[in-house]
Amino acid sequence: MFRVSERCRWIAWVQLKMKVEFYRHSIERSDIDKVVAVLNSLFLTTGEVVSQFEDEFSRYLGCTYTVGVTSCTAALHISLLAHGIGPGDEVITTPMTFIATANAVLHAGAMPVFVDVEPNTGNIDVSRIEKAITPRTKALMPVHLYGQMCDMKGLRSIADKHGLVIIEDAAHAVEATRDGIRPGQLGDAACFSFYATKNITSGEGGAISTNDGVIADRLRKLRLHGMSKGAAERYSRQYEHWDMEMLGWKHNMSNIQAALLLNQLERIERNWQRREAICRRYEEGFSGNPNTVCLKVPAGSRSARHLFTVLVDPEKRDDVLGRLQDKRIGVAVNYRAIHLLSFYRHLFGYSRGSFPVAERIGDSTISLPLYPKLTDEEVRYVVQTVQDVTVDSGRSRLSGSA
Repeated sequence: MFRVSERCRWIAWVQLKMKVEFYRHSIERSDIDKVVAVLNSLFLTTGEVVSQFEDEFSRYLGCTYTVGVTSCTAALHISLLAHGIGPGDEVITTPMTFIATANAVLHAGAMPVFVDVEPNTGNIDVSRIEKAITPRTKALMPVHLYGQMCDMKGLRSIADKHGLVIIEDAAHAVEATRDGIRPGQLGDAACFSFYATKNITSGEGGAISTNDGVIADRLRKLRLHGMSKGAAERYSRQYEHWDMEMLGWKHNMSNIQAALLLNQLERIERNWQRREAICRRYEEGFSGNPNTVCLKVPAGSRSARHLFTVLVDPEKRDDVLGRLQDKRIGVAVNYRAIHLLSFYRHLFGYSRGSFPVAERIGDSTISLPLYPKLTDEEVRYVVQTVQDVTVDSGRSRLSGSA
């Protein structure tokens, strides 16, 4: 009878008992109690609880105004409208993001113009932007991918030179900093997501932060049909008539969503510290593996650590995904390059080779579990399994081609 190594015995034992979900939220009893309090109150829609969250979120970011909305997609959409961007205009953005970024530009009636990304971060390559600017360019829409901020100082310099607006897609980046800058501090507006898998979540939800009071007022009207007064203003005191001042949308955050977010905001730094510790263990664990590459956090930056991705051989990526799932590890792909998705290929005629760096990342990336409730044992299991699977996948391919 052969002798089994200690590591193999450990892996076999863990596989029998462990399932590592891709994501588990960090909702606590106190968050639920705040929601129950709202449900037991008179006012469920946009009201005082939303205002409280907006004030506290602004303080956390160091921005003057926050406007709560139903999603980051809604935030991007009405931020464009609030800055007068629409039909005939172009917005420079990245193909390495979730489809909502470019879709919001189309919803506003404008045209997304893609610029390729940095190979080490996946963020928009600032050095390529000026070549994409035309007389129709009205805005830059950088995406702080996976929680790592873009070079906002470089972007601000270009925007000022060409008279452009910056609308940040900060869906991944609530806690991020770079060069001492937070989201919303150099951009004209920063848009955030509180989707189910985000670092703070209300299931669905979003926000826009800005330092421009005129824009903030316009955003409040655009999120609610273009009305001059919300329900809280109409019904919390003596009735006042309202007007419709512009064509708006139904994008307003409810008190229920805001209640779920408030206590999470108090825990945001503690939860970030846990994710940072997990990411450092991942980076250390994969550092000697030639089959995996981790994207970089540039010097002078603090990543929000929203997603942790590794890049593998694109020819083996889908095989690795399947094998990790077979080992009961939840995984995802964030993201396939937008310009190669059917809608964008057919609408704009993009083809492979248009943005090769984004394509390489999109073909290679695997997102691993990352959330505060992840245990040290689960992290160890993920690291070891990724190591074994990437090595085994390579051997299997070589064997199959022999």
